[in-house]
Amino acid sequence: MLKGAIFDMDGTLFDTEKLYRKAWLDVAGELGLEKNYELPIAISGTNLGEESYKVIKKFYPDADAETYLDRVLQEVRAASERTLELKAGSVEILEFFKAENISMAVASSAPVAVIERNLTRSNLRGYFKALVGGDRVSNGKPAPDIFLLAAKEINLEASDCYIFEDSFNGIRSAASAGGAAIMIPDTVQPTAEIKNLCAAIFQDLNAAKQAIMEGQL
Repeated sequence: MLKGAIFDMDGTLFDTEKLYRKAWLDVAGELGLEKNYELPIAISGTNLGEESYKVIKKFYPDADAETYLDRVLQEVRAASERTLELKAGSVEILEFFKAENISMAVASSAPVAVIERNLTRSNLRGYFKALVGGDRVSNGKPAPDIFLLAAKEINLEASDCYIFEDSFNGIRSAASAGGAAIMIPDTVQPTAEIKNLCAAIFQDLNAAKQAIMEGQL
């Protein structure tokens, strides 16, 4: 068993990726843009700032990327205030790692303040020794920076950590950092490229926990 575990937040611990997907499409319509169903996939896991602006501009060269992102974040925050659902197995795997004295961190493209708020609302904050948001690194996912920093803050190398992700960019980031990239698919299924980067792929965090308990990882 490895010494650490790093979790993405949206789509991995919380069932919020669907909120982002809906918001990207709804706000496109609101801004008079044609809905592009590839945008939510391409932008999932990216830093909610300059990295996201680049993706938006790729799909909508004439759009005001900053306005687009701001409206999406407003919509997601409003929706998550109404309901914030945990993904299957979130509490169970955190309890398991806690009992095994595995150091844990969250590394999400969301700002630290949002991570803190969501974890506190869901009574999960106490499981984590470190929180690293996209606002704490210069290069967001798919660059490895965010996971390298998270590992450092729990006094480990990334290679000593399980890294749980749902997005393509997140898996690319985790693999680049040298961690054991474990995909829990949410709104998209892994491509051949992504499968090659994963140490394992599971339907949910309960299945991942079971495999770790049995020494498969």
